Amino acid sequence: MERKLRVGVLGATGMVGQRFISLLENHPWYEVVTVAASPRSAGKTYEEAVAGRWKMTTPMPEAVKKLTVMDVNQVEQVAATVDFVFSAVDMTKDEIRAIEEAYAKTETPVVSNNSAHRWTPDVPMVIPEVNPEHFAVITDQRKRLGTERGFIAVKPNCSIQSYAPALAAWREFEPYEVVATTYQAISGAGKTFKDWPEMVENIIPYIGGEEEKSEQEPLRILGKVENGQITKAAEPVITCQCIRVPVLDGHTAAVFVKFRKKVTKEQLVEKLVSFKGLPQELHLPSAPAQFIQYMEEDNRPQVKLDVDFERGMGISIGRLREDTVYDWKFVGLSHNTVRGAAGGAILCAELLTAQEYITAK
Repeated sequence: MERKLRVGVLGATGMVGQRFISLLENHPWYEVVTVAASPRSAGKTYEEAVAGRWKMTTPMPEAVKKLTVMDVNQVEQVAATVDFVFSAVDMTKDEIRAIEEAYAKTETPVVSNNSAHRWTPDVPMVIPEVNPEHFAVITDQRKRLGTERGFIAVKPNCSIQSYAPALAAWREFEPYEVVATTYQAISGAGKTFKDWPEMVENIIPYIGGEEEKSEQEPLRILGKVENGQITKAAEPVITCQCIRVPVLDGHTAAVFVKFRKKVTKEQLVEKLVSFKGLPQELHLPSAPAQFIQYMEEDNRPQVKLDVDFERGMGISIGRLREDTVYDWKFVGLSHNTVRGAAGGAILCAELLTAQEYITAK
């Protein structure tokens, strides 16, 4: 492209906002020109606003340090400076729905990490390798919003990335019943061990709202566009437990699956490792070359060894074996703030750019 697209990050001072800032450093297509956050941060430089709260392991990019934080609520002023925005705002769901629509109505595309619009019927919720065809619903969303280029697209919940891609790879074998338990890192709550010392050597068997998301969102991803909205799939039926564990980054899932069709381990593994989509075909900047890896070792995947597979954008599957009650069981691992949050949203934006849904203003 002739020039990099101008990007704004809404909610730039929080953990996911920081991850956006970190991942967008030296991006070949995008340049962060605007950072926006709550009124208490507005007017400060980004470096001042985040002082003592930078949670990434890599240094704050020099290019953003001196940017003046804008008030995220001043929609027209923020929108005037950018071609599109990433949203990671920390508000109530009603407030998020309202502010993301307000940005879209300024003809500014919004690619959101938030859950508020995941069930809005004409808002696509996309894992780019799995259901990119859902972006087609943007045409209908624009009619509803009365926009020509503005729209909202979202990425799904971080926890489902560790098992939903496997279910998508195996669709031809007709998985119809799934039991999943996810073991979720503390960064999924926007925390580090410094912020949350009670998580050290501890497990909390409850994460508010997470089990419903983990059971229902894969069905929307596996659904289809009908009559200008997304209709969720009827199967597989999923039941899930979500547990917070003392890990900084990386969501692990232990999953049991029943299939309608008889299938061998070799067939299942082959479908995993050969599974790819438009991001790989188009060689998008953030796309992993290998979307899903299968690990033969009995003790893999492990968070410490495998969470950064393909720069955190790949999925690791292991321990695939026959079960005595269900047909097959496996363990999955994904990076919750890279593939599961900011990185997944950036990959969505890259595909939307390649398909010309996002263009320069």
